[in-house]
Amino acid sequence: MTTRRSFLSGAATLIGAGMVTKAGAATLPEAPLQSSAATQGPLPPPNGRPYNPVVTLNGWTLPWRMKDGVKEFHLVAEPVVREIAPGMTANLWGYNGQSPGPTIEVVEGDRVRIFVTNKLPEHTSVHWHGQRLPNGMDGVTGLTQPGIAPGKTFVYEFVAKNAGTFMYHPHADEMAQMAMGMMGFWVTHPRDPKLHAVDRDFVFLLNSYDIEPGSYTPKVNTMTDFNLWTFNSRAFPGIDPMVVRRNDRVRIRAGNLTMTNHPIHLHGHMFEVTGTDGGWVRPSARWPEVTTDIAVGQMRAIEFIADEPGDWAFHCHKSHHTMNAMGHDVPNMIGVDHSGVAQKINNLVPGYMVMGDKGGSMGGMQMPLPENTLPMMMGEGQFGGLEMGGMFTVVKVREGLARNDYKDPGWYKHPQGTVAREWTGELPAAPRAPGAPPSKPSEAMDVKRDGDMHHHH
Repeated sequence: MTTRRSFLSGAATLIGAGMVTKAGAATLPEAPLQSSAATQGPLPPPNGRPYNPVVTLNGWTLPWRMKDGVKEFHLVAEPVVREIAPGMTANLWGYNGQSPGPTIEVVEGDRVRIFVTNKLPEHTSVHWHGQRLPNGMDGVTGLTQPGIAPGKTFVYEFVAKNAGTFMYHPHADEMAQMAMGMMGFWVTHPRDPKLHAVDRDFVFLLNSYDIEPGSYTPKVNTMTDFNLWTFNSRAFPGIDPMVVRRNDRVRIRAGNLTMTNHPIHLHGHMFEVTGTDGGWVRPSARWPEVTTDIAVGQMRAIEFIADEPGDWAFHCHKSHHTMNAMGHDVPNMIGVDHSGVAQKINNLVPGYMVMGDKGGSMGGMQMPLPENTLPMMMGEGQFGGLEMGGMFTVVKVREGLARNDYKDPGWYKHPQGTVAREWTGELPAAPRAPGAPPSKPSEAMDVKRDGDMHHHH
């Protein structure tokens, strides 16, 4: 089995002979590394034009150096080990120690220079998805440039012409490299910091992996049957909450580099779609939603006023995308009477449990799992198990937070009388259509109490 140690040391052996020289490296800007999977705070611009920085969910922003009026960045394409959620890591390919790579933030009109060093065992390139730039900077191996060989460094240079939200990813052995996690976010801020200004601006990528239970490295030839669905290569409950102040104007930008669409849904608020990968949507053309579908290769920016305090779910509305590693061949056993069969199996396999005959909920039980495998449904809330995984997190709206306070405030303290509860009084009579004859005694619903279970006859 490929482990973290053998994965990283093997990659180092493959590229060691082709590393850039010390003299060559001395002319490059620093290539910062990030090993933490926690959300890093916004990075205020230390120089250059002012802008309102974004917060990358479970990610970070790549620092730069200013040289002769040009913003210089250094991306390193390399094998990385990413914690998908506590209890599971994955051998991926990414940039600067993480997958996805760091977010790049610039301002409309900036001249940018990006050095890309390849520490992978094969050639690569970087395509700046959605950017308007010279053809030779577009990053399509074989069409606009030769591939970046292992150990070599290429430089891309162009003017960030358009404000908006973009992505970057390889156009070299694309199926394998993107399936291994090579992608990142790019934000070009408007020249005027007051234009499109919001109080909190979150960004992240939608990604998916096919990692067999018990293994560490994704399959790269999978077309549709992925079993891990993630926000920024994190599965719930490993995905951080998005913490906002009550009445903040909040923007969430999500880019989709998976193999399918994702209807992203926010509870408790209505939002407007304010941006696409083509730019900002004019105010007169914006439309209200509570769910917006993000197709493959697309980006959507949504905005809302966080005026309802609470812990509000935010997730993909494809139900199997809010679960972790699933077996696609598991039959539906709901309603099947196992009583006789279960006893016979217990005689052979002591401790055998009947599963799935009443639905998929485990009721807090955990089945034995292979090494490095997440349960399908996990995460605990203040009222019990959340039974979610994958593309799920929480928008936590709170009173009185400081402007740049993104710390998790814990669970919401509900005002008295505002939580759904069990009803123990008399049940109201069932409504009937006008003019309908009175019900016969045999049609009446008899409710029998057996502990907490209600049986309807």
